[in-house]
Amino acid sequence: MKIVNGVEELEPRRRVVVLGTFDGVHLGHRRLIHEAIERARELDAITTVATFDPMPAEMLRPGQVPRRLSGIERRAELIEQEGVDELLIIAFTHELSLLSPEAFAEQVLVARAGAVHVVVGENYRFGHAAGGDAATLTALGQRLGFGVTAVKLVTADGERVSSSWIRELVRQGEVEHAARLLGRAPWLDGTVVRGFARGRALGVPTANLRWTPGRVVPAPGIYAGYGVLGPGDERYPAAISVGGNPTFSDVEGTVVEAYLIGFEGDAYDRPMRVEFTRFLRHELAFETVEELVEQMWRDIEKARALAEESEAEPI
Repeated sequence: MKIVNGVEELEPRRRVVVLGTFDGVHLGHRRLIHEAIERARELDAITTVATFDPMPAEMLRPGQVPRRLSGIERRAELIEQEGVDELLIIAFTHELSLLSPEAFAEQVLVARAGAVHVVVGENYRFGHAAGGDAATLTALGQRLGFGVTAVKLVTADGERVSSSWIRELVRQGEVEHAARLLGRAPWLDGTVVRGFARGRALGVPTANLRWTPGRVVPAPGIYAGYGVLGPGDERYPAAISVGGNPTFSDVEGTVVEAYLIGFEGDAYDRPMRVEFTRFLRHELAFETVEELVEQMWRDIEKARALAEESEAEPI
């Protein structure tokens, strides 16, 4: 997949363009992408996913921006997995926000992208003050020479799939529910940093995650999941703690740390993605350190068992 930063860098090609923010690249986003791929095959064109960075809300509603599921690098990784030809990253600027729907279609979709077809969700809005919708885009396409497909909103078990609802589920700690709508386990990514080294002293060394600012963090508690260390995507089952560790009184703010089952060595300064597959329990304050360590090992064994069950499931 080719990544293009800015419409000015696009080469002249026939394109089927799919528009969206693609936060999390959930089941609905994947439906849009697959529709675009099919259209591109029919029209002898390439498939171009067009997304914005920063996301429009960050420019239009500073201070009221919802925390995101994914940054642009992770979005790019997940979009590439769907088999598209090209990712167009459009810088969402004040000037771009002032373009009318007509100007956006003419200047971006036609003049720059060479769109022969455009795919959007049926609730997609675009242009200044979100003045354009799917019907507007269809009318513009008829005038400017491109087709439009407005894809119906995707549901899972009768429930609408949306980034905003998935964010809320993650925030509440409902990671299994969120995973059903994402099509994958929700995650948090960042870098392994030095913490209090308390886990190592207790014989249960953990990797402390400094996550990227602005991300959705699951509710405090203990989770089963995976830790994925970079570079190279080394993947380990993990017991993950989110919160303040109430047994001790010297922890400020939220700490995310993972015991990586089977990992040996030094993970400091390495990139890590923590994936949350199951909520195990709420945080507890223990009377003694010994009780805490015993519970930590029970959590680790539960996380190990769940990983083994998952790996044993037929594909």
